[in-house]
Amino acid sequence: MEILLESIKKPEDINFIFGQSHFIKTVEDVHEMLVTSIPGVKFGLAFCEASGPRLVRWTGNDEDLIELATENALRIGAGHSFILFLGEGFFPINILPNLKRIPEIVNIFCATSNPTEVVLLQTEQGRAVLGVVDGGSPSGIETEQEIAARKSFLRKIGYKF
Repeated sequence: MEILLESIKKPEDINFIFGQSHFIKTVEDVHEMLVTSIPGVKFGLAFCEASGPRLVRWTGNDEDLIELATENALRIGAGHSFILFLGEGFFPINILPNLKRIPEIVNIFCATSNPTEVVLLQTEQGRAVLGVVDGGSPSGIETEQEIAARKSFLRKIGYKF
């Protein structure tokens, strides 16, 4: 066994969701969920098939995001993992509830735009995802001023009233 780190390669402001699913049907189900629930969404999705021909299956409607998804999925190489890149102006918080309702989705490891590393275990059989490193470690505890700024920001962008 060997523990590996694989960094997600992407532009700084691009959001993505990294997870695990159990069936190639995921590719079509995620595509359908996205285009029917978020008008104008741009995305690229790749799924690592774990048996049969073991291909990186993919879909999307933006060539750059599809390329990001397929390249990252191939490097990660863990069976049944998927990575979904969202276009500018689209955020994971808006699709996570619908994504989690897709029956074959098993786990969501992260939903972020942060620099991210995937922690992998390599065996003779293949790779497993042990977890992710999402962004940096805390640098301190928020102050009353920072609490007020957080609350103001959430109201400014419409997530709280």
